[in-house]
Amino acid sequence: MSRNVKTRVSKYISYLLRHNPEDLKMDNEGFVQLDELLSKVKTRYPMADRKLLMSIVHESDKKRFQIVGGKMRALYGHTIDLNMNLREDEQVMVLYHGTTPQAVRDIMKTGLKPMRRRWAHLSPTKEIALEVGKRRTRTPTILEIDVLKARSNGIKFYKATEKVYLCQHVPAKYIRMCARTRETGQSLSPLNHLNSQD
Repeated sequence: MSRNVKTRVSKYISYLLRHNPEDLKMDNEGFVQLDELLSKVKTRYPMADRKLLMSIVHESDKKRFQIVGGKMRALYGHTIDLNMNLREDEQVMVLYHGTTPQAVRDIMKTGLKPMRRRWAHLSPTKEIALEVGKRRTRTPTILEIDVLKARSNGIKFYKATEKVYLCQHVPAKYIRMCARTRETGQSLSPLNHLNSQD
């Protein structure tokens, strides 16, 4: 099966599990029966089979999906209201967010919000945040989140995958920009917070 077809099937599954399950029976944690999902996918892509779904889940480095006990769900990116029942992360001390230069000013004023999604997405490294940011712009700005300080003031962070962390809202006082470099537009050293808040 061609990579193009696999990509289209993956995008369709993302749509169903993140945004609109249509006639699929989805539980409150976002799971649907794998067999029902496959039947749904086959109405649009008749060549799809169980092997394809497994490869989409297990071979993607982005780890968008999870299979548990014959059920499948998306791990992040939802716009529908679910109780994902994710365990709060109490280990990570710093996270990062890649965004457009245009969005930075609002974020530094009002904080990082989910926008159209249910969660704000964060990355464990600057490199991953840069990769994410480049999906929207050639010159992303990388923001550093002081998770340790935010957590001490009641902000909760959740680990969805090795590359994606989630939070409902990060107030601006816990965010600062990283300086730019010629090579990538970013450096490893953070700039001082633009906001005067502690």
